[in-house]
Amino acid sequence: MTERSLREYRLTRRACLVGASMVLAAGLVAGPVQAQEKFPSKPINVITHAGAGGGTDVSVRMMLLQARGTLNQDLVVVSKTGGNGGVSLNYLEGQPADGYAILAITPSHLATIAQGKVKVKFEDLVGLVRMTDDPQYLMVKKGKYASAKAMIEAAQKGKLKVAGTQVGGVDHIAVASFAKKVQGGFNFDYVPYKGGAHIATALIGGDVDVGIVNYSEAEAQITSGEIEPILSLTMKRKDITPNTMAAGELGIQVKMSTVRGVVALKTVPQDRLDTLEKALLGSMKDSVYQTYLKSVGLGPDSIAGAKEWNAQMKDLYEETQAQLKDLGFIK
Repeated sequence: MTERSLREYRLTRRACLVGASMVLAAGLVAGPVQAQEKFPSKPINVITHAGAGGGTDVSVRMMLLQARGTLNQDLVVVSKTGGNGGVSLNYLEGQPADGYAILAITPSHLATIAQGKVKVKFEDLVGLVRMTDDPQYLMVKKGKYASAKAMIEAAQKGKLKVAGTQVGGVDHIAVASFAKKVQGGFNFDYVPYKGGAHIATALIGGDVDVGIVNYSEAEAQITSGEIEPILSLTMKRKDITPNTMAAGELGIQVKMSTVRGVVALKTVPQDRLDTLEKALLGSMKDSVYQTYLKSVGLGPDSIAGAKEWNAQMKDLYEETQAQLKDLGFIK
């Protein structure tokens, strides 16, 4: 190789090395830029445990009406039924933590997690928004007791038959929590029924003394004067039942509701969580969703953002754990 050829070879090699370095540097710069792609850039799956037409399914679909326009993406309802929410929880756990999969949950999901029936831990989830906050009531046949105090006194003299849904479920946990916090005790035998309509029928027929149901589940029987809400498991009276005493007025520190909310995996980037919260909360503040809430007997305070929803979820989960232990479902 001549001296000139050698010099040209060295210059060419140097140029190639510089070019490769520039390509590498460009790649390093481009990486983070690509990682910061606009969110969302594809449809979002909204997982539910409920079948079509159920309370959770309807609440989710009403919430999504306006959110689709805000996010400029489709939000697809994905139903994963079974296992008291366990199937839907496991499905979420198997999805990438990128914000494209979120889950609608209820207290049943919290009970399933507390009993260790799924891989997901409570700490793995973060709340986005609360969709509904439907207080639970102790209801009785019209005129059976003169007041909530009279009902409690009857339970202290003997045992009352209290109707709710499944053993170990949200209603059972609610009445157990209430009973534990009543000064002097509240003795009861729990009788499970399929749902609110069956509980109302049992109350009217005198098969049970007390039923634990949501207002919307028994509105027809309340309106007809067959049964009455005698105590709300809340700290303050609710607007829809201004004549019904709240547990808090009797010094009973209990707040139990049938809540529905939306969660995501906690490892989803915070900016994506913020985007989802803002869109979903904004959608529920729209008149369409507010009209829906009113139609099921709930008010504007039924919805909440991440901060309030996460605090309530934590309280509910801890209360659920405590009552399931007392009831023997958790060792």
